[in-house]
Amino acid sequence: MTTPLSGRRAQAARNDDLILEAARAVFMRTPDAPIAAVAQEAGVGVSALYRRYAGKEDLLATLCADGLRRFIQAADEAERIDDPAAQLDAFVRGVIAQDVHSLTVHLAGTFTPTPELGELAAEATARGDAIFHRAKAAGVVRDDLETTDLAMVFEQITAVRLDDPARTAVLRDRYLTLLLDALRPQAATGPLPGPAPTAAELGARWVPRP
Repeated sequence: MTTPLSGRRAQAARNDDLILEAARAVFMRTPDAPIAAVAQEAGVGVSALYRRYAGKEDLLATLCADGLRRFIQAADEAERIDDPAAQLDAFVRGVIAQDVHSLTVHLAGTFTPTPELGELAAEATARGDAIFHRAKAAGVVRDDLETTDLAMVFEQITAVRLDDPARTAVLRDRYLTLLLDALRPQAATGPLPGPAPTAAELGARWVPRP
């Protein structure tokens, strides 16, 4: 049993949610937007925002940490499925449904990652890799795929974004189904050209840009 929050604490929790949702919207549009734009989007005073976050970097780090936790949650839910193919599909769909990858990649290089983010990223990577390797060992994905290829799948699908969220979800599902079918061994018409992206290539995007 959880103790209900008091009126003031409940309002603070609602404000936290408002601020994070506003920050997602603002930084998806303009990664270099000022923190005041987040306060305006959330309908709260700048002082209320600074009471929760020391500055923009702190807010960006919180957003990315939230995204990584959602990624891990998608892995948790997928791993309840025994079938490796269905598990992989559920994981990929769960990550897309949480819409975390588009934001985290959008923010890459705009701030200095914290040690907590490094730990969460390592856990998220390990969980995603484990699901992928189970699928590969079961022979339900083509042999020339690597775990880093999934990062590109996430980016391709989350790049689909219209003003209408419902229509965006339908189109993402359409093209995700197409791409998931393409991962199957029976879909291969020949070897994939070139190597998969390396972990170093993907990680380099998180180095703060001057």
